[in-house]
Amino acid sequence: MTHEFKNIFKEYRIAKSANIKCVLATVVDLDGSSYRRPGVRMLIREDDVMIGAVSGGCVEKEVLFQAQSVFQNGTSKLMTYDGRYRLGCEGILYLLLEPFAPNNDCLFAFDQVIENRQSFELRTAYEKTYGELSGYGTFIKLNDKNFSLNQNTTAQKSALHFSQTMTPCQRLLLIGGEHDAVQLAHFGLSMGWEVSVAVTPKEDKTIEDFPGIDSLLNFEPEDFPVETIDANTAVLLMTHSYVKDLKYLLTLKDCKPTYLGVLGPARRREKLLSELMELDMDIDLDFVEGIHGPAGLNIGAETPQEIAISILAEILTVIRKTEPMMLKDKLKEIHH
Repeated sequence: MTHEFKNIFKEYRIAKSANIKCVLATVVDLDGSSYRRPGVRMLIREDDVMIGAVSGGCVEKEVLFQAQSVFQNGTSKLMTYDGRYRLGCEGILYLLLEPFAPNNDCLFAFDQVIENRQSFELRTAYEKTYGELSGYGTFIKLNDKNFSLNQNTTAQKSALHFSQTMTPCQRLLLIGGEHDAVQLAHFGLSMGWEVSVAVTPKEDKTIEDFPGIDSLLNFEPEDFPVETIDANTAVLLMTHSYVKDLKYLLTLKDCKPTYLGVLGPARRREKLLSELMELDMDIDLDFVEGIHGPAGLNIGAETPQEIAISILAEILTVIRKTEPMMLKDKLKEIHH
């Protein structure tokens, strides 16, 4: 959800420059089931523009309607949305609507935390009763300093609280600059991930070759800046060159990405790993065993776009620590 909250801050700056007030809607509680879980947020501008969503699209009009009183009097309120009779989700949503006007110190601190890929915390006070809640709202903790999201928010010791730790944005590093990397970058960006592409100088690629990506890393495999890879980075080797893949693996051997995948058939993977261990007899076996290859889930993918979906689906299963299955066969709740 970090990328959604990051976008809320971005859109708030645009609204602020145009002197347009904003309201933040946060799902703070849930009875039953819903399309999205507590912690999802959306921004409502006074000109009725909405950024983000708290459902599949059925709740947003009601949120927009309920936000009008917050615009008028500047007082937070708790609204409920009962989807048991109107939707297929069979749940009651509790949303806190609050004025959204972080000060300049908060905006600066938020930018620093995002840039440095640090975690931050959100804590929202609420009551599970419909109506105005003066002084209720959200505090955001950035680098051990608390900021309110509007000047009227005060500590509510006896209230209910929804707390959330937001980790750095998921990052996707694609090592290779062919057509399939363009497709993977496109789908990764659409998921809200930060996407970087790594190529070698001889490939003569520019960032314009990969529309929308955050950065293009132009290094020989031996010189690749491994310090850019953290525990929230998924890496995919897709150079289509056996020699390059081997060189990159030797460079990456001490990294601990959240996922490391390699394109190509199983025999190619086994050959790569065998030669890798011959070149470095002391290599960590956990690193070797953690390499996913062939990358992707078996969904019958054939086109570059379908293969991209297959790979991203596998990355998600690794990140979320789940076993892929058809939801119709899942005995427990979807969000269990």
